[in-house]
This record gives sequence, structure tokens and C-alpha cells, in this order.
Amino acid sequence: MRQEFIGLEVEVVASGHPGYFMHGIVMDETKNTITISDGARERMVPKRGNEFEFTFESKRFRVFGSEIQHRPEDRIKKIR
Repeated sequence: MRQEFIGLEVEVVASGHPGYFMHGIVMDETKNTITISDGARERMVPKRGNEFEFTFESKRFRVFGSEIQHRPEDRIKKIR
């Protein structure tokens, strides 16, 4: 997915840690984490070990965190 994630709706759909399950808006992204706000709180969720479902243009995309575990600015270069 060659899209900026900040501002997209996201849901953590699979995780080994019960505290990471949440639904909200992507507020920030680093190489290893995604920060999600559900309106009441912000939580930093590691990419590795979690599966995310992003909503973009009314379509939902499931992505394994390990597949997007690189710097956001390098996403277009790495995914071909």
C-alpha cells in the first residue's frame, strides 16, 4: 500500500497483546510503531506482531505490521 497512513481510520484486528486491540485514527507513524487515537486516548502500537485493517476511500485493507515495518518516507521506494 503506497499511502500515507496518518489520518486514516485503522483497527488492530490481530495481536498477541490484548491491550493493543483498538479502533481509531492514525496520528503518527515511525519505522516500528503506529500511534492511534480513539478520541479518548492515544496509544502507540508496535507494527511487529500485529495485524492492521486500514480504511482508505471506503475500502478496507488488511496489512501485517511486519510488512510495513520501515520508515514511512521509504514506503514508496520499498513496495514495488
